[in-house]
Amino acid sequence: MVLPFDPLGLVKRRVGIWLLNRTMRDGIDLRKLRFLPDHLTFPLRRDGLDPVPELIETQGSAPVTKLADLFGKGVWLVSGYDEARELLSGGPETWSNDLGQFVSQDGRAEEEQIGGLGMTDPPLHTQLRRYLTPEFTMRRLARLQPGIERIVEARLDAMEAAGAGGRAVDLVQEFAFAVPFDVICDLLDLPVEDRKRFLDLGVARFDLTEGGVGVFGAAAHTREFLINAVREQRDAPRDGLIGGLLKEHGDELDDVTLGGIADGVFLGGYETSASMLALGAYLITTTPAAGEMLRSDPESVDRVVEELLRHLCVVQLAFLRFAKKDVEIGGRLIKEGDAVGVSLLAANRDPRLGDDLGTFDPTREPTRHLSFGWGMHRCVGAELARMELRTALRMLAQRFPDLAMAADIGDLDFRKLSAVYGVEALPVLLYGDQLAGATV
Repeated sequence: MVLPFDPLGLVKRRVGIWLLNRTMRDGIDLRKLRFLPDHLTFPLRRDGLDPVPELIETQGSAPVTKLADLFGKGVWLVSGYDEARELLSGGPETWSNDLGQFVSQDGRAEEEQIGGLGMTDPPLHTQLRRYLTPEFTMRRLARLQPGIERIVEARLDAMEAAGAGGRAVDLVQEFAFAVPFDVICDLLDLPVEDRKRFLDLGVARFDLTEGGVGVFGAAAHTREFLINAVREQRDAPRDGLIGGLLKEHGDELDDVTLGGIADGVFLGGYETSASMLALGAYLITTTPAAGEMLRSDPESVDRVVEELLRHLCVVQLAFLRFAKKDVEIGGRLIKEGDAVGVSLLAANRDPRLGDDLGTFDPTREPTRHLSFGWGMHRCVGAELARMELRTALRMLAQRFPDLAMAADIGDLDFRKLSAVYGVEALPVLLYGDQLAGATV
């Protein structure tokens, strides 16, 4: 497939790159980045729930494509499924995830330092993951199931109260964000009082409309909160994951390192699951067969959830990889030092993976989707996320079988430029007979 020549777009791209390089002329520091050129943002933009046509066209013509040269290095996008699997399976001898090399740490407070599993390389990555992996085995996670069901039931009660008198309910505020936030606070043994504050901070940490400025600022706030939580539990560990790691590894982990581990669990545990629950609820509400499967056939719940994960793929891009040596992917030579982004959304819809993958089909046989990543950086909390989705969506469909949207998809406020795709609000009616006289 040959993309049409766009002279005006070419001029805009070149001006954008010139401005970006000029902004960074004193050295690469992503904290100073205040914008991204438009032609670099199309992997993060969507048309409703679907990729923008430019992403699908790029995948069809060049599943490994060079987007730009920045700071003397190439910036690449991988959008094909096979090519994405190959890259994500690559080891630390070929790829680095160390984002810290592009962020100045000089004069930064502890909470502003870069860390976390997704942005570190072995041996540090191996050490950090070793602390977390035992906490996310199926056996240990099974202990959380009663608590998850209790939290979901409480949020459904809150939804019913909010929808009294035929009022529309914001499913994001009352359910989709509240459920995973309460679950992760329960897991870490943290207070839930600051739910609204962290809803805003979580969104800001993935919002790239202002480049790196807003992202790193929001990250500092949540890291500060969690580092302080570690300090408070250092002498009197509680029963949650933070306390458990302090009891078992307190001598090995300082407050900042453990706060960084907790930050990854905290953010990954609520922001991505919140987006999945909101958009998943939208698809179930507008796809009657999916809701019926959740209500009447417990064995089909896994299939529905896996299809939602594949189709929605709210984590749009994998963490950036940086080539440590020249490497060929999909017949293209990526040079040492180049940066590569992987579009998980596009890879999940690659026609080579199956037929008609642009549609949501709850009866589809599950595919080998990449929504949790792949390789050594695959999401450590994947099974917890699945538990939450299965429980919350099944109980939502059973409690409110006539759940209906109170707004058209064109009226919804989707995130414009976010690494984690989502919707700001999702007004719903709990009972079908309320539709005619609904109030918002």
